[in-house]
Amino acid sequence: MSLLRQLIFVYPGDLNIPTGGYAYDRKVVEGLARLGWQIHLISLGVGYPFPSVAQVEFARDALLNLAPGVPMIIDGLALGALPHLSADLSERHPLIALIHHPLAFEFGLTDQEIKLLMQSETQALQNVARVVANSPTTARDLSQTFGVSSEIIDIILPGTDRKPFLEPKVPRNTDNSVLVHLLAVGSIIPRKGYHFLMEALAPLKDLPWSLSIAGDTTRHKVSYAGLMMDIQQFQLEKRVKVLGVVNHQELAALYANADVFVLASLFEGYGMVYAEAMSYGLPIIATTGGAIPDTVPPEAGLLVSPGDVSSLTIALKTLIQDDSYRSRLSDGALQAATKQPTWEEAVHQFATLLSEITN
Repeated sequence: MSLLRQLIFVYPGDLNIPTGGYAYDRKVVEGLARLGWQIHLISLGVGYPFPSVAQVEFARDALLNLAPGVPMIIDGLALGALPHLSADLSERHPLIALIHHPLAFEFGLTDQEIKLLMQSETQALQNVARVVANSPTTARDLSQTFGVSSEIIDIILPGTDRKPFLEPKVPRNTDNSVLVHLLAVGSIIPRKGYHFLMEALAPLKDLPWSLSIAGDTTRHKVSYAGLMMDIQQFQLEKRVKVLGVVNHQELAALYANADVFVLASLFEGYGMVYAEAMSYGLPIIATTGGAIPDTVPPEAGLLVSPGDVSSLTIALKTLIQDDSYRSRLSDGALQAATKQPTWEEAVHQFATLLSEITN
């Protein structure tokens, strides 16, 4: 097979980890393979974005002995932690950084960790030929904060699996007693804002609602313990179900049976779950953190400032009580979903980029 149809795709950890970033990576890899690209997948193992000396050496051994000239995409979670290796790799491969959101923008980091990641990722990005950003907000952050030239940034939005047969959610709570099913999807980590969500729901125990949370409970043990403590402290045990990781079929059923999607993330580089929820016609309650306003238009949901618990409570109360408003936002969500790219379109953008960089 010609070198023009070969690709090295590098990522940390397990590509099957249930996060938006890894889902994006999987969809790109699967889509390019269907287009005939021969893809060499390389996992650098766990520990990123703070790899040990041994892990960095493993990365050097794994990546510096590959056939030169083949384009290499490196997930930003690994690339930003490997500035010196990226310099060496750039001399052997057309190097493409895939950035879901800057590493230093993660929540729960110490000031020293933020400083270290800012320096490391800035240096690493100086060595790449192109950068793929998953949203206009991420592209702007990379340009303004990390000094990446806008000329080498390609914005490739995550795709969605459109469901054009769906209709807006039908009002069914006319007597204000039918349970409104809220759904949150996202790993239990500081950035997802679950503490604020529990605090915002606490004053609404007199209203008919339930909340299901689907997301990895193992990524940040302190956050998971805090969530379970909040549920108990606010006496929400009978209202909130923490489901952990669910498979694709289970997640599809959760979306289909929900009435409102809510996630109080403090920051998102894009927010794939919001786009996915809109494709099911779900009205959205979210924040203005990061790229969320790029993803969720006003006609599809209610956005509040990150960490603004009182405004979050008002938004929740409004959509729990106002069936007709939920229905209008549901229609807006479906309309917004039709404007989102499909995964096929996103993959074709990657294929075009790869063809450009190898010609």
